[in-house]
Order: sequence, then structure tokens, then C-alpha cells
Amino acid sequence: MRILLTGGAGFIGSHVADQLLAEGHGVRVLDNLHPAAHAGPPEFLPDGVEWREGDVRDAATVAAALQGVDAVCHQAAMVGLGTDIGDIADYTSHNDLGTAILLRELAARGFGGRLVLASSMVVYGEGRYACPEHGVVRPGPRLVADLDAGRFEPPCPLCGRALVAEAITEDAPVDPRNVYAATKLQQEHLAFSFSRETGVPVTALRYHNVYGPRMPRDTPYAGVASIFASSLAGGRAPRVYEDGGQTRDFVHVRDVARANVVALTAPEAVPGAFNVCSGQPRTVGDMARALHAAYLEGTPAPEVTGQYRLGDVRHVFASAERARDVLGFSAVEPFDAGMVEFARAPLRAAAAG
Repeated sequence: MRILLTGGAGFIGSHVADQLLAEGHGVRVLDNLHPAAHAGPPEFLPDGVEWREGDVRDAATVAAALQGVDAVCHQAAMVGLGTDIGDIADYTSHNDLGTAILLRELAARGFGGRLVLASSMVVYGEGRYACPEHGVVRPGPRLVADLDAGRFEPPCPLCGRALVAEAITEDAPVDPRNVYAATKLQQEHLAFSFSRETGVPVTALRYHNVYGPRMPRDTPYAGVASIFASSLAGGRAPRVYEDGGQTRDFVHVRDVARANVVALTAPEAVPGAFNVCSGQPRTVGDMARALHAAYLEGTPAPEVTGQYRLGDVRHVFASAERARDVLGFSAVEPFDAGMVEFARAPLRAAAAG
């Protein structure tokens, strides 16, 4: 197969390229080298990649990149929470307009392959919660007054009692709670609408908290693992928000890349949305401590700050069952070894300024 890999110079995309080439597929990478993530052309793209620098928002560039491809793996996006609401136009432009143009060009060419979309667990908002009295409930947005007072756990919206967090499944209601999350959900809506109109199968992979080599450093657009690693590499204590008890699923980038390869190359297309996760929830504090333990002795220990970001959610971790049973994917990379590898891997520099 020849596969167009948008965003293929990035953290996850480059690992997808590695695995596709290792399996003998042709890979054409289209990437705009956004300065929030890249200081220049990457040195780590493997030999054999057909490289094209360009933007998915440019129709002519996309049309040329689609020539002769059998499948598309759409990784290109602005990621992370960003800095503030001023990022809203950039996120919408890169993520949603870019996806819309890609889909339009696919439709215009009568594309008959399959599309794999990089989605995210952020589409869920808060995760799944159960109240002892009312069963499964959906807590509303956390109140500033509660966060200021250090009350980070969302209460039952019906009785105010403490809730128990549970693994979230793909059929859970979606509830994006920040700009990035809204754009990722819109990408899914656009892609599945395109699929209904054209018959092209679409697989949306909802990544949970991805970590591993080649993450960008020192940028507000990076994930929490990269932000902590950047602090440690600079001799600074990782700053853990809230009380560190937020629960996530940390999944290694090689597992995420393998999920993409499975979705692209399975004998039959597997449409729908799938959690891509380890299936082993951990707190943000646990991850910070594991990463710190993997660094050289004398590195400052994580600092729990009590600070918060309004766009953050408290607990969201995933059920891995549907990906295992339907897509045929299960994560295999061990967390402790992955943290050691991540601690020793250089982070990718973004453009200065």
C-alpha cells in the first residue's frame, strides 16, 4: 500500500511512518512543520519516506499529495490545551478547516481507500462516574469557587455526594470542555459525515495520554508528560497541578503507532471510534514521580502546586475492550520501562520564540 500520512513529521506521525515502512508500505508524509512543534525539518524520519512540506489547509497541496495513495492517515493537527482562548482561531483553522479540505479533496477524486483519523480522549470531557445513590451520572463543569478552595473532585450533579471514577467506553456521551477538545470532536463529525456521503470507511482513534521519544519540549501545546520532562531536563521541579490525583491513561507512542498500522492494514476496514490506551489508569502524580525516578539522582522532585486550568478535567481513563475485541489492538509497552526510555530520550526542539 501507499499511504498519505499527514503530520508525519510529528511526534506520533513519525512513529507511524517507522512502523509502516518496516512492514513494507510506501509512505508519503505531508507536514507544515508548525513552529510550535518543529525547529526545522526532522532528522528522525526514516529513509524511504517521500517527504512533502505543505499545509493541509491548501487544497492544491492536498490534491497533489493524494495522487496514487491507497489510504490516508490523518495526524496533522494543533494539539494540547494551548495558552488561552486567543488560540481558538488557530485550532479551528488547523484542525477543522484542514480536515474539511482534506475530505473535500478525497471526495473530489473518488477516493476508494480507507481513512484513519487521529482523535483524542478529550472528546469525552470528564470521564465516567458513578454515584452510590444515582448510578452513572455526568457531572457538570467544575466551579471556580470549588477549584480555588482545593475541591477538585466533581460531585454528583443530583445529590452532591462523592463520585467513583470508572473506565470510559466509546459509546459514552461526548462533552468537549476546551477549544482543542471541541476541534477534535468536530474532526470526528466531519469525517463520519464524509464516510456516510461517500462510503469511505473511517476509523477514529481516540488517543489517551501519549508519551515517548520525539515529544516536543518547552511548549504549552505539548502533553503533560513532555512538560514534566522539559522541566526535569532543565533542572526544574515538574509542577503538578491540582493535588496530583487526576487520573489518566498513559500509553506509549509505539503502541499508538501500532494501533494506526492495524487500522490501516487490517484485511477489512474497521470503521468507528476506538480508545487507544494502555487499559491501566494512573494519576498524574504517579506519572510525575515515575518520570522523576527515571532521571539522574539529584533532579528536583515534583512539586504539587494546587493550581489548576479551567479546561482540564479531573478523571478520564479508558476501557480497552472494544479496541481489543473489534480492532484487534492491545497495548504491549510496559509503563515503567517506557518511563525510563522517555527520561533518557532527547525531546524535540520547537522553533525559537
